[in-house]
Amino acid sequence: MVGDSMDEIDIHLGRRLRRRRRLLGLTQQELAHACGVRFQQIQKYECAANRMSAARLWQLAEVLEVPISYFYEGLTRDQRESLERESSSNETMASKETQDLIHAYYQLGERPRRRLLDLAKAMNGEIEA
Repeated sequence: MVGDSMDEIDIHLGRRLRRRRRLLGLTQQELAHACGVRFQQIQKYECAANRMSAARLWQLAEVLEVPISYFYEGLTRDQRESLERESSSNETMASKETQDLIHAYYQLGERPRRRLLDLAKAMNGEIEA
């Protein structure tokens, strides 16, 4: 269900991007050049084949002379909350500590990995209780 919501958001962001680009009379090639990407990347953003990162949204907002909030106008509250949850999750996964933990985890053999996972789950159960 969250995946469907994220797809809807990607489609919404792509439509807002296309609308603003056309309003300014820019081609995909011109916008791509201003952002330092190939025009195919703009095509993929507009049709929601590729997800736009926060950094790319920031850059597009600058080039298109709109606040970042422009892209989110018209989203439902549930869609905005879903987007905020994913953003928070992405920040956690991008942290150095998380990356180090994942790397160390996969350096273990299968049995120690399972034991470590069981331990983490048990500790999480103690925290929640």
